[in-house]
Amino acid sequence: GDIRPQEFRHRLDIPTLRGVNIQRLFGSQRALKSIEDFTEFEQRAAYFDGDPVIATKKGINVLERGSQVHFMAEFQAILDFPPAPKLNIYGMLCPTKATEAEMRGQELFFGKTKCAVCHPAPYYTDNLMHNLKTERFYKPRMINGRMASADGPIKTFPLRGIKDSPPYLHDGRLLTLEDTVEFFNLIQGLKLTEQEKKDLVAFMRAL
Repeated sequence: GDIRPQEFRHRLDIPTLRGVNIQRLFGSQRALKSIEDFTEFEQRAAYFDGDPVIATKKGINVLERGSQVHFMAEFQAILDFPPAPKLNIYGMLCPTKATEAEMRGQELFFGKTKCAVCHPAPYYTDNLMHNLKTERFYKPRMINGRMASADGPIKTFPLRGIKDSPPYLHDGRLLTLEDTVEFFNLIQGLKLTEQEKKDLVAFMRAL
């Protein structure tokens, strides 16, 4: 069961549901393998940041799996990604539509920065989990009632439509795409120039 609130709980960002139909991992611990499982779990066990009063007010409303859960899952499955008019059928930029900065950003994304290792086209997710090992850069300590410690493996979220769904990373620690580029620049030791950072952001805004 859920033993939170406690100091080692992780803050979680609420991701967009657009494009959820192409994802294969769901839930904060990524143990749910279908939209139906995710829908039922959230209804039964939605967590209110350690406030049992709000959870009690919400009450228990167990959904019927064969009809209600199924219908909710079908609705979520039609929430497509937002339009990306500069992308071709393979999820790559059309040179005749993209700017020079966007094209340079795409080259960086699939080359020097190795972003595409975890975020391949066309949806820019590999539907796997990866450990960034950010604990290399700090010692565990208490910050605002939560222990800053190792994140462990985290889900690779799709980058399609990423410009419309800040904040970023699994816990919303990065407020802008610029922050996100700088974060990965640091943890990967990429040594990107200021222009390269701007080009990467330009590319992601076109997704």
